[in-house]
Amino acid sequence: MNPLSISDGAVFGPVRIWLRAEGFAVVALSVLLYRISGWSWWIFLALLLTPDLSMLPYLISPKVGGASYNIVHSYFLPLVLATVAVALGRAGMLPCLYIWMAHIGLDRLLGYGLKYPTAFGRTHLGNLANGPGRLVKEAGR
Repeated sequence: MNPLSISDGAVFGPVRIWLRAEGFAVVALSVLLYRISGWSWWIFLALLLTPDLSMLPYLISPKVGGASYNIVHSYFLPLVLATVAVALGRAGMLPCLYIWMAHIGLDRLLGYGLKYPTAFGRTHLGNLANGPGRLVKEAGR
């Protein structure tokens, strides 16, 4: 078996590098759009970690916590809400969505991926037991 391959469902090699680079691009664009919005940087800093409140359901179970975390840490909801805001002429909510997107992008850049329902540390970017985005070596390899 290829020494880079893993059996826990995490991406590796160039795919992982591209996903982390994509995270950087999302952070950069979100910060630029937030700057253009003219909102206070104190608000940005105060709200940047708010999406991590979605981890609280891990107190119930890894399955419920993983689902909650993945819903909030997916690009889908903020992009849908941004589309609705623009379509309805409600651009005032866009800076909050930029903060949300920046958070998700930063997580991806740092190697924190979407969670599998088995444990908090099992993500699509690697197993957090070895640190963010690092792969766990298979036993005996």
